[in-house]
Parts: sequence; structure tokens; C-alpha cells
Amino acid sequence: MQSTADKILRVIRGHGPGWVFTPTSFKKFGSRSAVESALRRHKNDGTIRQVARGLYDYPPRDPRLGLLSPSLDRILSALEDRDAVRLQPSGAYAANLLGLSDQVPMKFVFLTDGPTRKLRVGNRRIVLKRTTPRNMATAGRISGTVIQALRWLGEGQMDDRIVSILRKRLTADEKDQLLKDIRYAPIWIARIFREVAGGRRD
Repeated sequence: MQSTADKILRVIRGHGPGWVFTPTSFKKFGSRSAVESALRRHKNDGTIRQVARGLYDYPPRDPRLGLLSPSLDRILSALEDRDAVRLQPSGAYAANLLGLSDQVPMKFVFLTDGPTRKLRVGNRRIVLKRTTPRNMATAGRISGTVIQALRWLGEGQMDDRIVSILRKRLTADEKDQLLKDIRYAPIWIARIFREVAGGRRD
């Protein structure tokens, strides 16, 4: 009969290098103390790495560079699963994701329907900011990222270049999503949505 530690190791290896997880990822295998004990064992033998409080990864390795940092997407996925929350990119990070800014953010800010909190993973600073249900209505959709990116840039920065970048960047389905979610956008952003999707500004 396999021990809790063996069951957990099998799952970790099954996901492969780069997987980010928390103790709750293994709650079906035993009590919290048993799971945490197993994770300590695997951390101590170097199989896994603790990247933040309550957050671990199965570290990817490069032949020349050695251990690599966990991907931001996988960190966020682990946090969403653990805390049963949604996360919406905002600020400079949202603008960078869409190619609207070359600025590399010093911290990654996400709106959430969970509690406000901060964490550091390696050299990354991640900030989760609790916000209103309206701001989270488009979480996980391209429209939410566009809204937050444009808010960060500001109405005064809107020009043909911004519209052109978004038109080239977004797929036809993503442009349709902008129109579906237009009711959640401020009036000036709604105008940009229409132009990006092929219409005209009011």
C-alpha cells in the first residue's frame, strides 16, 4: 500500500517539471498534517521547491542555467485553485500582455474577488487587490484585460496606434467578446471596443 508521500510524488511527477501546487492539491491523500509532512520530505530531498509560503513547484531544469523560475501563469493557477478565487491582470502587466506597453512591470498586480494580499516568488512581486464585482465580471476574458490595460494607460493616451495594435493582436472571436462585454466598460473604453471590433467611435 502506497504511503501519502509516495502518492503525492506520483502526482507531482505525472504533472511534470514546472508544475506549481499547494498542499490543498493533495487533500484527498490524507490529513493536512500528513500532506505537509510529505511535502517537507520531498522538499528536503530536493525533489520539489518551496517558492513562497504554502506554494511549491516541481522545478524545471535547464542543462546550462540549472533551476528555472516557475512560470507566472502556473503560480496564478495554483493560487486560484487553492483559494477558489478569480484573478484579473491589471495595470502595467495588462498593458504589457497586450503589447500596448514595453514597460516591464516591477510588480504584477491582479484584481481579485478574494482577499487583498502580497507575495514574493523569487524576484517577482505579486499583488492581489480585492475589487468590486463589476470589475470582476470580465475576469478571465480578453475584455477584462483590455479594460484594465486601457484604464492604466488613460483616456488621454488613446489614439490610432492603440486601436491598431489591438486590432492586430486580437482574434475575431476576441473582438466579438469585446462587444459582448461592452456593458462592463466605461463609456470611453466602450468606444475603443467598438473601433477595435470594426465599428466607429461614437
